[in-house]
Amino acid sequence: MSDKTKNVVVTFTFLLVLVLFFVINLCTKDIEISYAERRKLAQFPKITVKKLLDGSLGQDFDKYSTDQMIKREDFRKLKAALELDVFRKKDNHDIYLYQDSLVKIEYPLNEVSIANATNKINAIQNDYLQGMKCYYTIVPDKNYFVSREEYIGMDYEKMEAMMTQNLKGMEYIPIFDCLQLQDYYVTDIHWKQENLQKVVDRISTKMNFKDRIHTDYTRQVVIEFEGVYTGQLAVKTAKDKICISTNEIIENATVYNYENKKETKIYNKEKLTSNDKYDIYLSGPTPLITITNPKGEEGKELVVFRDSFASSLVPLFTEAYSKITLVDIRYMRSKDIGNYIEFKDQDILFIYSTTVLNNSSTFK
Repeated sequence: MSDKTKNVVVTFTFLLVLVLFFVINLCTKDIEISYAERRKLAQFPKITVKKLLDGSLGQDFDKYSTDQMIKREDFRKLKAALELDVFRKKDNHDIYLYQDSLVKIEYPLNEVSIANATNKINAIQNDYLQGMKCYYTIVPDKNYFVSREEYIGMDYEKMEAMMTQNLKGMEYIPIFDCLQLQDYYVTDIHWKQENLQKVVDRISTKMNFKDRIHTDYTRQVVIEFEGVYTGQLAVKTAKDKICISTNEIIENATVYNYENKKETKIYNKEKLTSNDKYDIYLSGPTPLITITNPKGEEGKELVVFRDSFASSLVPLFTEAYSKITLVDIRYMRSKDIGNYIEFKDQDILFIYSTTVLNNSSTFK
C-alpha cells in the first residue's frame, strides 16, 4: 500500500470515527446529573441572538458537548490513569493520593474571601447578637495535614490571624490540634463523626457545657460509601464507612426542617439511598433546622452558624441543650434570619471549614 493510500485510509477512518461519535451523541439521551462528580451536567444551550453575538453560545455548546460525550466516565478514568500512572503527575484536577487518603489542594489563601466571610459574620453579630457571648471555630481541610515538602497549601496561620483580627468581640476555639488526617474519610472532604471526641471536649469546655454531656454512645456502621473525591479523581480506592454515634437522647430528639416543613430524626436513614450518604447527618444541606431535645435542661439553647461539617458534629452536643438551631447562610440570606429566630440568651457558635471560608462568595 502506497503512502498516499495509507494517508487516505487514516484520514477517512478518523473522519468516520468523528461522524459516528457525533451521530451516537445526537441519538443518546442527555444525562442530567453526574453521580460520580456530584454535579449537574450541562444541557443543550438555549439559542438566542444575544448569545450568538457575544460568542457565549459557542462556550455553552462546548461545555454541553464535553459533559454529554458518550462513555464520558470511561474517558475520565482513562485520563486519570494516564495523568497519574503514565505521566507521573502528583495530582489530577487538584486531587491527589496521600497516605491512602484522597486530598484536594486548597491553594492559595484567598484574603478577599476571608475578609468577606468575616464581614458577613460581623454583620450578623451587629444585627442580632449584640451583648451575647459568641464563639467561632475553624475546621481544617485535609490538605492542612500534608507535608508542605510534597504539596502546596494555603497559609493556614495567616487565615487564623485574619479571622482573629477581624472578628472582634468573639472568642476563637482552635481545634486544628485536635485532629489528624486519619480523622477524615479517605474518599471525601468530611470528617468522621466517631473520631470527633477531642473536638467535642475542646468546644464544650470553652463554651462551658461539658458538664452537661454525660451519656456514652453506641456506634453503628450503617453503610459503605465512596465520597466526592472518588468521582472527581476518577480512580478506585478503598471505600469508607458511615458510622453514627447514638444514644437514648439522640434517638428521642427531633429535627424540624423549615425549608420543607418536615420533622425527622437526627440521623435520617432515608438519605442512605441518596447520592451523598453523608446526608444521613441532619438530612444534609438546608438553610435552617432546629433540634429539639425533650430531656434537655429547660432554657439551654444553642445557635450554630455552620457549613456541612457541623452536620455530624452538632448531634454530639444534643444532650447539653433543649434546643439547637442550625443556620446555613450559604442557602439563607442573613437579613432573613431574624424572621425565624428570636435571639435572647442562647449560646452562639460559628463553625466553618477552611474550604468554605476560602470560597465565601457562597455566603448570602
